[in-house]
Amino acid sequence: MKNKSIHSIRTKTTILAVSFIVVAIVITAAIGAVSVKQIGDDNSEQMLLMLCKTGERNLDYYFKSVEQSVEMISSFIKTDLKGVDRQQLQTHMERATDIFEKTAYRTNGVLTYYYRIDPSVSSEVKGFWYTNLDGKGFVEHEVTDISQYDTNDTSNLVWYTVPKATGEGIWIPPYITDNLDVRVISYNIPVYFKDMFIGVVGIEIDYTTMADEVNSLRLYKNGYAFINDEEGNIVYHPYIDVTALPDDRKPKVPQGFLSEDTVVKYEYNGTEKEAVWLKLGNGMRLNVTVPISEINSGWQRTIIIIVITSAVLLVVSVLLTMRFTRRITKPLRELTEAAVQVDKGNYDVDLDYSENDEVGILTRTFNQLVTHMKIHITDLESMAHTDALTSVKNKGTYDACIRDLQDKLNVPGEKPEFAIAIFDCDDLKLINDRYGHDKGDIYLKNTSAIICHVFKNSPVFRIGGDEFAVVLEGDDYKNRDELARQFEKKCNDTCVDGNNDWWDQVRVSMGLAVYDPDEDRYADDVARRADKLMYENKHARKAGRI
Repeated sequence: MKNKSIHSIRTKTTILAVSFIVVAIVITAAIGAVSVKQIGDDNSEQMLLMLCKTGERNLDYYFKSVEQSVEMISSFIKTDLKGVDRQQLQTHMERATDIFEKTAYRTNGVLTYYYRIDPSVSSEVKGFWYTNLDGKGFVEHEVTDISQYDTNDTSNLVWYTVPKATGEGIWIPPYITDNLDVRVISYNIPVYFKDMFIGVVGIEIDYTTMADEVNSLRLYKNGYAFINDEEGNIVYHPYIDVTALPDDRKPKVPQGFLSEDTVVKYEYNGTEKEAVWLKLGNGMRLNVTVPISEINSGWQRTIIIIVITSAVLLVVSVLLTMRFTRRITKPLRELTEAAVQVDKGNYDVDLDYSENDEVGILTRTFNQLVTHMKIHITDLESMAHTDALTSVKNKGTYDACIRDLQDKLNVPGEKPEFAIAIFDCDDLKLINDRYGHDKGDIYLKNTSAIICHVFKNSPVFRIGGDEFAVVLEGDDYKNRDELARQFEKKCNDTCVDGNNDWWDQVRVSMGLAVYDPDEDRYADDVARRADKLMYENKHARKAGRI
């Protein structure tokens, strides 16, 4: 009787499940076939937009780096220029050359850089022009004779006349640079001295650098990207050499690209296309376009795949359902195994049975119990590694960090970049003796807060009663000198404030040592040098030299 009952339940369950699966798959396939076209269209727009945003971010980052380089140089020139006589200009040029050279080497894709003086300011000091055509480094090039051109005509020497006419920094669309026969785009800023136009500073970047980024933006088989300016003139197109065409023959984008709608449908050479555009930081527009036929082919293939997949799923589902009743005990076996693992101390178990039945309720309860135990254990481990007073990492964690650094040093050929800073609170004993240990605790907390604020990207440790340590890697390592200055200023600010009590006036001695692979064999060597530098700093402070 019992076996017959089990068999009856299994048969009824199988028939019911198979019937449900058949109906569900048929309905799902039908709905999918009807709605997939709209989904495909929406997805294509999203893919175009995402691809366009990727290109926009990359190009804007590149253009912004060039702008910042030229603006930094322009700011230096404005503060450095003291006069316009021959000797002052000549000396000024030498300093400008130095700062330009350092900046250009740090800016990707720079082909030329220049600082040109207006002939009306000086006929002798013309400025300079450096080029790097072969990628081997910048060399000085003979400058163009500006005096033979009408500099009030912006069609001449656009890199010079346009910023002179506008009076502000400006991107110049692609052109063939003077005497070099190389396609470039440039960013230029006019230079003034006491409201008098002096000349122009600028950087020309390789046209192909921008072209390579645009060419990488492709979707489907025949999709591509191109760039136009605010007037609709095509600045770069992968299939049109814009720079080789005269102005009256340069192509323009269809009118729809100049509207506010970022999604444009248009026809080009008899092919219907869809495009999205985004505005770049330099005023240009980046467009990504693809034939509509290729968009449609995507959702049409999807419908065919849905039909085939539905048929396969139907067959597979029937077979799986027939075995389902024979595997009803699987979640119970998994639950038992998970309990054994937890008993052995392994809490990384995850039961995914989520049915709304007794076994499902038991499984979820068990998962919650294990989760709470893991959180509780994590909290206990955190407490074991955290200083109770300041909430920073404790001495044991610091020792583990030093061991990790030493493991990196032990790897042959590895030369990790890191620094260690040691801090010691001045006058803590006096504060404890005179005002009580509660005020000393406040002093330690204030010190810890400033260290954590300044070195917020690095681990902070309390390694003694009044000593702290910081291990600097990554950005904090690169900016260590500036962070040290910020820390000193933060401490000084607390002492300058006349309203602060003594325990709120943070006075800390600091020593910072950088790992030197030629000098330091052990990570502890760096820590010892930092400790020594800290004591030297403390003695200098007490002697009144700092």
